[in-house]
Parts: sequence; structure tokens; C-alpha cells
Amino acid sequence: MAKTDNLNNRYVLITGGAKRIGATVCRTLHANGANIALHYRSSSTDAEALADKLLAIRPDSVALFAGDLTEVGSAAKLMDAVLARCGRLDVLINNASTFYPTPVGTITEAHWDDLVGTNLKAPLFLCQAAAPALRKHDGVIINMVDIHARRPLKDHPVYGPAKAGLAMLTLSLAKELAPEIRVNGVAPGAILWPSDGITDDAKESIVRQLPLARAGGPEDIAAAILYLVRDATYVSGQILAVDGGRSVGW
Repeated sequence: MAKTDNLNNRYVLITGGAKRIGATVCRTLHANGANIALHYRSSSTDAEALADKLLAIRPDSVALFAGDLTEVGSAAKLMDAVLARCGRLDVLINNASTFYPTPVGTITEAHWDDLVGTNLKAPLFLCQAAAPALRKHDGVIINMVDIHARRPLKDHPVYGPAKAGLAMLTLSLAKELAPEIRVNGVAPGAILWPSDGITDDAKESIVRQLPLARAGGPEDIAAAILYLVRDATYVSGQILAVDGGRSVGW
């Protein structure tokens, strides 16, 4: 994708785009001119509300796509639906993820299938399905990795390896899909606290590890993605940690 000041007439597919970081990324890229293909699994109310807000700003600029990306053949089906509706694809953002603890002794095959399925399998097959369309427009792939792809998080021995696999997939595809497609990743740190709750003491402990001494926000991730998509035309095969400097001290 050639460097421009905006993303006018570019089509972006973002998975898991209805809530949290995904929704902020949708709003940011849309504000910079992109048309959004917004995928969600079960958050139909949030997806429709976000789409309504964005469509009120710019008509015919958002399309919704529902689906469980862990199902066999779902990636190809989603890509077919996006291309039928949008006619092209310029950017794929693999944002959809599941995250929860699986302490050793409690891990089930269902945990493995879900965590590896959403964090590694689905991105791989979506990248494969999207590659022909992306090649036509010097496309971009952004994978949402995690700082815990490099350093383990206690009680998460399935999630961490799944994200580590996604990090290696990012590097591998940067070679496999070059030169037509740039592939990069973003690795968030303390951006949004887990939705199932976290104690104030745990939050304070994490913040004390940050050189910038504060948690970040979804807008920090969205800004990094905007840079990698729009401005970083000579950057591929990189994983940008957006973590307040936490990885420096590990």
C-alpha cells in the first residue's frame, strides 16, 4: 500500500471488531477514511451499535459479518462474503481473541481448541484466504499478538504459546507473502484490564513495572495500527510492543 495521508477507498477487515480494542481500531481507521468490514462472533448488539454510529458519519462505509472463526472452513466463507460485499480488500487485522486462565491440571482439549483456534489457527487461515485479494492492492496484514508471547503469564500455559505461535506466524508470513503484502504485529501490554475483573493490588503491581508509570488505552493500539497500515510502507516482519516500556524491564 502506497503511503497516503488517509485511507480513502481502502477496505479493512477487522475480526472481533465490535468491542474493546477492536472497536477503537475500527473508529480510528474509519476516521482516517477506511471502509470497515467488521467481523464479530456473538456481539451483535455492540457490532450493530458501532456500525450505526460510523454509518451516520459516512454512509455505506461499514458492513457487518458474523461467524465463529474456529469452525472448519469459516475463514474462506468470511473472505468470500467480504469480497462479495466490498469488491476488494486492502487490510486484514486479526484482532479476534479469547483469553482466560488454564492452570495446569485444569486444561481440557476444549480449552486448547478454543485458545489456539482463535489466537493462531484462525489468523493463519484468514491470512491464507485473504492473500490473493491483498496481493492485488499491495495489502497489509496486522496480527494482534501480546507481550506475553515473549514472557509467560502465570496460569496461562495455553494462551501464551498460542500468541507465541502467532508471533512466529507474523514473521513467517512477512517472508512468504513478500513483496506484495506487508505483515506486522502489535503486542499490547497493560491496555485494558481483563473483563472478568482484576484486583486493585494486581493493577498497581503491573503499573509499577512500567517505565511510563501508567496503563495505556485502546487508542494507543489503534494509533500503532494506523502507523503500520498507512505510514510504515518500508516496515514488514516486525512486532511493535505497545506496553509503556514494560518489556524493557523484563
